[in-house]
Amino acid sequence: MARAFLAIAATVALLLALAAPASAGVPSLKQPEWMELSPQQREILAPLSVEWDQFAFYRRKKWLGVARRYPSLSPHEQQRLQRRMQAWVKLTPEQRERAREQYKNLKKAPPGQRLAIKQKWQEYEELPEAEKERLKQASRRRPQTRTATVKRPAPVVVAPVTPVEAPPALAAPVVPAPPAPAGGPQVRPSP
Repeated sequence: MARAFLAIAATVALLLALAAPASAGVPSLKQPEWMELSPQQREILAPLSVEWDQFAFYRRKKWLGVARRYPSLSPHEQQRLQRRMQAWVKLTPEQRERAREQYKNLKKAPPGQRLAIKQKWQEYEELPEAEKERLKQASRRRPQTRTATVKRPAPVVVAPVTPVEAPPALAAPVVPAPPAPAGGPQVRPSP
């Protein structure tokens, strides 16, 4: 009797577990719409307001993380972040994708190379605006040949196969057939 009761209780528990909504344990991927943001978040993320509702959930989540860290930044860093957001919204989707790829490549670069790039960037930042503009114009004039390099494996070259004859020592001896009798059937000796 006790076994039957336990079996029924286990079956009911299993059915209840299966009947529960599947999303109960899965967090929602939906991120808030622009009007659902707090006033502080909207103020911080203002440059993104026009495009916010078209962002994918993971992009919204990323920017909400930026807004959460924003108050802890220095005033100089806050201004820099605002300028970068304003510049970001002016980029085309292709330019944004290119920037993301360059960022990923930079993250994968060896520390020495990253340091060299950072130093060159700091040197560029210290240039007068006129010199920066001259460099921008020069880069627009020349064709963009510098792209991210993709390392591909070296092609495998297969030489044509030529038949190899067995060395004379390993070749089977050639035994000439005895002359056939005139008019009779030919019989070849077996090797």
